[in-house]
Amino acid sequence: MSLRRLNHRNQTNHINHSQDMPNWKEYRLGEIADVQNGYAFKSGEFANYGTPIIKIKNIVSPSVDLNDVAYYSNEIDKRLEKFIVKKKDFLISMTGSTVNQMASAVGKMGRYPFDTPSLINQRVGKIYSTSKKVSNEYLYYYLNRFEVQFDLATNASGSANQANISPDQIKAIKILLPDLSTQNIITEILSSLDDKIELNNQINKELEALAQALFKQWFIDFEFPNENGQPYKSSGGEMVESELGEIPKGWEVKKLDSIAELKKESVKPFEKPKNEFHHFSLPEFDTGKTPSIEIGEKILSSKYRVFPNSVLVSKLNPRIPRIWTIIDCDVDSICSTEFQVITPKNIDYFSFVNSICLSEPFIQSLQSKVTGTSSSHQRVNPKDIINYSLAIPQKEIIESYHSTIFPLLKLDSENRNESQKLTTLRDSLLPKLISGELEVSEVSQKKPVYAKTR
Repeated sequence: MSLRRLNHRNQTNHINHSQDMPNWKEYRLGEIADVQNGYAFKSGEFANYGTPIIKIKNIVSPSVDLNDVAYYSNEIDKRLEKFIVKKKDFLISMTGSTVNQMASAVGKMGRYPFDTPSLINQRVGKIYSTSKKVSNEYLYYYLNRFEVQFDLATNASGSANQANISPDQIKAIKILLPDLSTQNIITEILSSLDDKIELNNQINKELEALAQALFKQWFIDFEFPNENGQPYKSSGGEMVESELGEIPKGWEVKKLDSIAELKKESVKPFEKPKNEFHHFSLPEFDTGKTPSIEIGEKILSSKYRVFPNSVLVSKLNPRIPRIWTIIDCDVDSICSTEFQVITPKNIDYFSFVNSICLSEPFIQSLQSKVTGTSSSHQRVNPKDIINYSLAIPQKEIIESYHSTIFPLLKLDSENRNESQKLTTLRDSLLPKLISGELEVSEVSQKKPVYAKTR
């Protein structure tokens, strides 16, 4: 029996023995909540604008991602009202895989974070309270755990790669409830951590947008500061013709490989079975840009080594850009070979190289060079990544950009590291709080530690 399965059995046994907690009662989920199946939209109803339609792929636990969605452009009539999703509703994938924790996993759950409503497609379920005995917030935290998802996946019908769960299976889940006051304290403790994580995420989005706006201003619009601190092009700076169009005088058209290189140092984690590796994988990128920590014996394939001050660029499905900025990393940091590790040849060029990889022209270039007929398994050749053509300015301009942007990248990295610690703390508190193992009073006394700090 695996350690995770043993932990699951111990946790389940502990939760079910509620006689030592007289104020806690056990229910079947169906006694206090319901599950709404999604609507079976016809392909002809999908549009490029309107109300977003959430599919299984859009549930990116613990949230919902509205990138790469279809839309419903007609008016939402009474027929569709029960399929509407509002902020803080939580969803579950009712079809998917049981063999991994990829974006297609069955039983994964995510809470809807947006103010504007969406609709749910078939095989996406919405779980909601039908009783005053339980709050939706408590339901979310109770159900969004590995133990619950493990049970659902284990009991799913179909094959490992195409498994299905039903509303009745979900409603058969046993749930241990304290009184509403205790529920509210538990959810307040856990949500304070989630709020801080979400705040860090919002700050990072703003930092990334600011960095890319400055990159566009300097290196696409050519409005970098001239020797007098004025915008170069609009102040009459001299432009010359090049194969890429007009560029500032003194700039050169070169390949990305003139200032950066691909690192392909192979690592075999299974040869160090007891070492802990920080694993930068596609699923971890999709669920928050936080590497997982895994021991070598669990990683059975070769990986690439990840270096500080590098950029990970995914060659898989570039229609969904996955560009991961790495400032600091552990010695035993590795990544999926679907990522290409790009490092600057000069450390002062790091911010410039990173912004190039995040820029719209670079991403469009990758998307134009994909191979493969399947939309889910298209790849770009690594040579096309490093051979990207661009206008490269004088060294002084690149270094000035780095001194301006790098503090933003550093803050972004610090926020992600803090969020990783908060996530670990939340995940360790959650099972103890909802099983009654840890009294809420014990945590409430330390509440300032977990409260929002910004």
